[in-house]
Amino acid sequence: MYNISIIAGDGIGREVMEAAEYLLDNINLEFKFRYGEAGYDCYQKNGTTLPEETIKIAKKSDAVLFGANTSTPGQPSPIINLRKELDTYANLRPIKSYKGVKSLYDDVDILIVRENTEGLYSQKEYEREDSVIAERIITKKASERISEIAFKQCIDLEKNKVTCVHKSNVLKKTDGVFKESFYKIGEKYPEIEKNDFYVDAAAMYMVSQPQEYQVIVASNLFGDILSDEGAGLVGGLGLAPSGNIGDKHGLFEPVHGSAPDIAGRNIANPCSMILSVAMMLDYLKEFEISNNVKDAVAKTLAKGEVKTPDLGGNASTMEMAKAIVGEM
Repeated sequence: MYNISIIAGDGIGREVMEAAEYLLDNINLEFKFRYGEAGYDCYQKNGTTLPEETIKIAKKSDAVLFGANTSTPGQPSPIINLRKELDTYANLRPIKSYKGVKSLYDDVDILIVRENTEGLYSQKEYEREDSVIAERIITKKASERISEIAFKQCIDLEKNKVTCVHKSNVLKKTDGVFKESFYKIGEKYPEIEKNDFYVDAAAMYMVSQPQEYQVIVASNLFGDILSDEGAGLVGGLGLAPSGNIGDKHGLFEPVHGSAPDIAGRNIANPCSMILSVAMMLDYLKEFEISNNVKDAVAKTLAKGEVKTPDLGGNASTMEMAKAIVGEM
């Protein structure tokens, strides 16, 4: 039995989490769910976006599923803080094109490995006279361990190239450390091709020739931006899952927001949540079932008979989820 923390959050987070639980109830594994609160509604109720009880539940679980959260003015991001609490320092963002989905390319298959604990997302900002200053913190330790994850993921995915994205021509010290750490760790993997691009060039190549990428490793902000750009190549955020992994914990979430404009209408695309569940199953080493889930998503999209509005159809969130389960 696996103990899974369920943190639905706000808005469509609740709707896509319902789809995720439906999927998990229909596969041949035993789960025990424990529920935690986080996000804007949680703040309205409890005065905090991430209660200590939710953190405790997450730390005691085998894996965590997170839905989405609405930004709370003046309060820290619950998902960023939860990643920190669990020390899930690597954010894995697959970018994959699917048959049956309108996209710019039909042969994209990239994994972006994003450093998850440092950079401008350290949330260390302060005012000085008439200025506001944000600290960008990059350490050798974090840079080396995220590069290690990137090379290991490359091997696990049977790929043969890792690209480092940085801006060391301008951010000479911080991105200098990031780039140097990448090539230092790369020496341990002589069989893997290595190259690097400035982030502006990398963004251009993502649009013009994404087939050149296999695995990309980037710092926090750059990885976040490139990941969403990549999602735009293959059909949008409704098809963009993610996993946050560390040495002891795994946290899995779709990368879309809480979408308050459509919340409560049951029309959100559950594919990114369901694919995040598949990533969780990989993390739990349930590879056969994970592949079954991913294949079912691909078959459902290829058939095109059941599509949510973002994909050009009129199916509900749960109709899409049931169609995917039906393919398993």
